[in-house]
Amino acid sequence: MAAPLIPLRHFFDNPGRAGGRLSPDGETVSYLAPRDGVLNVWLERAEGGPARPITDDRERGVRSHMWTRDGRGILYPMDRGGDENHHILLVEVGDPRPPRDLTPFAGVRAGLLAAPRATPREIVVAMNLRDRSEFDAYRVTLATGRIELVAQNPGNVLSWLPDREGRVRAARAQSPEGDFELLVAESEGEPFRVIARYPNEDGGHAYAFTPEGDALWVGSAKGADRARLVRVDLATGEETLIDQDEVADLGSPIVSDLTGELLGAAYRRDRLVVHAFDERFARDWDAVRQLHSGDPALAGQDSAESSWLVTFDDDRDPGATYLFRRDSSESRFIFRTRPWLRPEDLAPMRPVTITSRDGLALHSYLTVPVGAPERSLAGVLLVHGGPWARDVWGYDAEAQFLANRGYAVLQVNYRGSTGFGKAFRHAAEREFAGRMHDDLIDVARWATEQGIVDPDRLGIYGGSYGGYAALVGVTFTPDVFAAAVSYVGPSSLVSLMRSFPPYWRPFLASTWHRYVGDPESPDDLADMEARSPLNRVDDIRTPLLVIQGANDPRVTKRESDQIVEALRRRGIDVEYIVKDDEGHGFVKPENRLDAYAAIERFFARHLGGRSEQAI
Repeated sequence: MAAPLIPLRHFFDNPGRAGGRLSPDGETVSYLAPRDGVLNVWLERAEGGPARPITDDRERGVRSHMWTRDGRGILYPMDRGGDENHHILLVEVGDPRPPRDLTPFAGVRAGLLAAPRATPREIVVAMNLRDRSEFDAYRVTLATGRIELVAQNPGNVLSWLPDREGRVRAARAQSPEGDFELLVAESEGEPFRVIARYPNEDGGHAYAFTPEGDALWVGSAKGADRARLVRVDLATGEETLIDQDEVADLGSPIVSDLTGELLGAAYRRDRLVVHAFDERFARDWDAVRQLHSGDPALAGQDSAESSWLVTFDDDRDPGATYLFRRDSSESRFIFRTRPWLRPEDLAPMRPVTITSRDGLALHSYLTVPVGAPERSLAGVLLVHGGPWARDVWGYDAEAQFLANRGYAVLQVNYRGSTGFGKAFRHAAEREFAGRMHDDLIDVARWATEQGIVDPDRLGIYGGSYGGYAALVGVTFTPDVFAAAVSYVGPSSLVSLMRSFPPYWRPFLASTWHRYVGDPESPDDLADMEARSPLNRVDDIRTPLLVIQGANDPRVTKRESDQIVEALRRRGIDVEYIVKDDEGHGFVKPENRLDAYAAIERFFARHLGGRSEQAI
């Protein structure tokens, strides 16, 4: 029996509650919830009771937050209209005054690096204040707003890492060739020196200092295909292997904020896997896993690490959140993010592994409508962005929305996706619109050959790189798809890269130049032009819907404008939605609902799925 038609707003309106955090004393839970239709931060006693809002944003809403170390305030980022120039705001608990902007600089992007235990009324941030293309490290005093430069970027630093005392003593830098270096300083303010070098494919990402401060916990693929957890000695740069997984790359180490000790390591196979090193952590993690069938994540903990706030990722029960008291092993259910969704109405997400035409294992996910036989269904290939990212098992609003409308949903970790080893990731070099797209086609063919999907009713949809993949689908393989949706998708690799914001330029050698090319090189330019859907627009005969945020700094509006204009010059009708108050992905609920209503109508018209709306 088919599930009832679930209203669009149940998937894409604001959640009821989400993003829970725990105060340093463990007595208060903070979370995001609507206030007059806009997400804001609310506070509630951990053991239950009335909730009250502490912020009152009226525009885009708060998307994430954290407590100050002393529990006196809440920190949160905020941009303007989706421009991604985030400011860091502070609101004091119990203070009726409006939030204070700690980084009040126009056109500057700020990001939190650390809120050190040692200095609870200070934070460390990265900002491109001095030079828009480079991020320096600053210490900010919460009481006064005083800002102090503590580490100046020489031009090659990609990221900074403070030690346990909040001193900026480590950095990750990039060579001109796009390889990586780990830098350390004996103390803050002293010169940095290189302690280890990593070819691009070997990673070398530093996560934290060891408790003694004489080494770093690092993700490294030196001498191996998958990223492993290693200890890098600050004096010698020597690596010592700590842990690895036989299937997946290291996701991250799990480090005690209280002691700095290594507690475990997380890996993402088809599902989350955690290797525990600490006996107490292992016991409590096992106890937490008994609370819910989903994959747990530590959303917050108190300063003593005696209480955990745990959120579960589950394909059919999104965001179930519990308070777990470690000393007593007692737990209390706090909230679900979308309590109006019934698990029995949502479709299971099933991991499937499909072999590409050249022998690669493509870890993918299949979501089939509830109650539908897996035969001759309309289907949608849902392509993740990045491309240096991956699809994971768990609740996916888009997959569930599409499955509820009657589509079999295919999600593919195509080559270039992260988490499956360096050979798999680097198999994507110079393969945009090439073997990366072949992987999508191979999974689509698998679904049709298995009889799951009707080949005449297959659509493609994605955002960012996924939007580019949709445009590649209708230009390079125009006979495969019956409908396509490009959401903030690039149409030209050349104009895309030339429009990147200044602060992306230091990253290009290790990412876009290596994988796609440098448009200033004549040979690369010709290859990039050949891989750009805009230059094959005459091949488009598939119905196309294009969605764009006007303020997008990553994929600018020009990318969508130019392909829409080219089609309209040919007299081809193309649906085009632009939101003037959005960036790289829509944040405002009313804009999200408009976009997904258009997608629903579009796919129903061309693929024959269900719809809330008359077609």
